[in-house]
Amino acid sequence: MTASVRSNDCEVAVVGAGPFGLGVATALRAAGVDVLAFGSPMGFWRENMPRGMRLRSPWRATFIGNPNGPLSLDSYASGQRVQLREPLLRQDFVDYGMWVQAQAIPDLDTRMVSRVERTNAGFRLILADGDAVRAGRVIVAMGLKNQELVPAAFSGLPSELVSHTSAHTGFEAFAGKHVAVVGRGQSACESAVLLRKAGADVELVCRGDIHWLGAPSSRRGRNVLGAAEELLASPSRVGPFPLSWLIEAPGLVHGLPAAALRWVNARGLRAGASGWLLPDFGGIKVKAGRVIVGASASNSGIDLRFENGSTAYDHVLLATGYRIDISKLGLFAPDFLDAIACHDGSPILSAGLESNIPGLHFVGASAVASFGPLMRFTAATPYAARAVTRFIRAARHKGQNARRSTLRLGEASAPAGTKPR
Repeated sequence: MTASVRSNDCEVAVVGAGPFGLGVATALRAAGVDVLAFGSPMGFWRENMPRGMRLRSPWRATFIGNPNGPLSLDSYASGQRVQLREPLLRQDFVDYGMWVQAQAIPDLDTRMVSRVERTNAGFRLILADGDAVRAGRVIVAMGLKNQELVPAAFSGLPSELVSHTSAHTGFEAFAGKHVAVVGRGQSACESAVLLRKAGADVELVCRGDIHWLGAPSSRRGRNVLGAAEELLASPSRVGPFPLSWLIEAPGLVHGLPAAALRWVNARGLRAGASGWLLPDFGGIKVKAGRVIVGASASNSGIDLRFENGSTAYDHVLLATGYRIDISKLGLFAPDFLDAIACHDGSPILSAGLESNIPGLHFVGASAVASFGPLMRFTAATPYAARAVTRFIRAARHKGQNARRSTLRLGEASAPAGTKPR
């Protein structure tokens, strides 16, 4: 990690040092843009994901900023002589991200940004230690920080009884405990596996059946279809075939009518779990088709109430995903937040991932509502980096042309023998 090194003015400030923040900052720096990047490198991955977790994304869709070249996962593995295997361990991806940061953004300022304010010349960033930085543009790349979705039935209950998966980096504390995992996606199923390996008695509680991705089927017709889908799968494998190929092109998704874009997001991000988890799923009881109507603390722990009864647990782990709401990022004062055009908490973004506030950009999870499901995965880091860099370079060029035109007008209108000032 790099300690805070400077605080001054910059052309662009990047808030966040995860895959999207590092990818965009690297591309901008390569384009000659004066960039300052802030945040803890790979912070969310290190502090909000459990040890032993593996990435759902395939190797060919796992990278930061560029699938090829000196900062690719392949270059890291060969250059550092590390043995990696697919599916990639969370810790291996964290190590890769830290390596990218050290190579591309060695002057990363690890202080946290606590507030972003508008100024006449752009923006003012207030850092956690009270220092301030002025920037012409700000790129928010904070990922899923503070975006946890907690169902209303669990609001107000203490963390000793109920917690979100993002609150844990390991499950050793649950050894010997009776734990209910709520959800049926990748996070739910993998958390259940890791809990069981840690010695917990695990039950998976979900509304519907688990949708296993890439898992073999007992039905012959389904086997043939599954093999065809595997053969024709898009590089990132986000969403079902053939929709997955549209999802691979965020620029095209961005151009869809609003209703179609919402459908693509709902279909592309529906709950599913990797089939490679199945061999470790033995011993985990699945309560599918159960609707939770309430939860309450009891002498023995926590009671989950269903439509047809209740069950007592020592702890409930919520693998209920995330819901984007930029107000929860804590970056913006209420009046600034009110000025940002949003739909259901997500900023409405232009082709350059810019909000309606000139110079304020959002990348990563905050851009899903405008650019589609790929923005939830590292496979979208190259697109975000290219789109933002292209937009900023075009804005630079436009500004330079405007200044030249102003200068020419001044020269033409100046009296003979004088110089425009």
